[in-house]
Amino acid sequence: MESPLPHDVVELIMERLPVKSLMRSKAVSKQWQTTIESTFFKERQLKHRQQSGDPDVLMVSVCSKPPQKELLRTLVLGSSSSVRIPTPWEKENLHYFVSYNSCDGMVCLYHPVKSGFVVNPTTGWYRPLPVSGLQQLIIDLGDSYFELGYARTHYMLGFGKDIITGTYKAVWLYNSSELGLENATTCEVFDFTTSSWRYVTPASPYPVVGCTDPVFVDGSLHWLTVCEETTHLVSFDLHTEAFQVICKAPFASSDFVDILVCNLDNRLCVSEKKWPDQVIWSFDSGNKTWVKMFSIDLPITVFLYDLSPRCAFPPLALLDGGKKKKKKLLFYGRVKNRSLLTLDPETQSDDVAFSAESIGTPVCYFPSLFSIE
Repeated sequence: MESPLPHDVVELIMERLPVKSLMRSKAVSKQWQTTIESTFFKERQLKHRQQSGDPDVLMVSVCSKPPQKELLRTLVLGSSSSVRIPTPWEKENLHYFVSYNSCDGMVCLYHPVKSGFVVNPTTGWYRPLPVSGLQQLIIDLGDSYFELGYARTHYMLGFGKDIITGTYKAVWLYNSSELGLENATTCEVFDFTTSSWRYVTPASPYPVVGCTDPVFVDGSLHWLTVCEETTHLVSFDLHTEAFQVICKAPFASSDFVDILVCNLDNRLCVSEKKWPDQVIWSFDSGNKTWVKMFSIDLPITVFLYDLSPRCAFPPLALLDGGKKKKKKLLFYGRVKNRSLLTLDPETQSDDVAFSAESIGTPVCYFPSLFSIE
């Protein structure tokens, strides 16, 4: 039976539906299926979801009572419980890491020496990533790998999107000189069109700071690097595949567990822990200046929520503060990662948004229909 409403009106209604409902709605008719599977509709649905509320939180490698382990759980902020997401590879019982950013509702899971996955946690779609050159080198080195200084540093996989062509990319950037290679750094990009890794030259001009996540903002991935004992931010444009030093960062910490790069409301930010405060700065790309956004009172936060002061608290997202209110900061403690916390910038008070035996490594995402062909 034909709808009494014009199809363009039906589309406006449909883009406001939850993703699960849209997936079931594809069975209504071929026209509905074609609409829902179109890139244009997926973009509108995601944009509406981003404008209408806070992101969901995916918790990766959530440990329950040994020897059981759950790989993925998802949380709708404001709810009191999380929901397990079954995965075909969970029987491996491996601890997976997750790239800091989601991209169009998808997240990138990876392992130091195993195949990774790009996953849409809402639809259940996933695509494996083959082992990269870096991972294969670690495998080939075997036990001798742990004799190298590099083995004490874990490098993170970046995930983002070429905003000109719409192509998604996974990127390794690592200090290859520590592995006995000639170049100071090596860059590997996963090409989804060929399902293979390839090297990009020249790579970053400066060594990468290990244990800090590359962060995707506005078409580029960003890393902390060090040159002559000075901290810089370097960007990798996912369209041109060229590196560029953005700026000298106004942070002089000698311990890089105290500095984190992050993305808040699609703005490049840096979080710096300098006891007794942790300050989050937003970068204004127009005039190359840093603006203070938040300040976390560390002694009070550590005491109230039984957190470890050893590392900076990773910021995750800005949450809607309601009418005429500033947005709240969502963050967590990565050493004792049992709680998601919020900070109200107006009252300077923080609160628990969610707590569990473990929240694993959380990453924020907006439910979407996207996948990678």
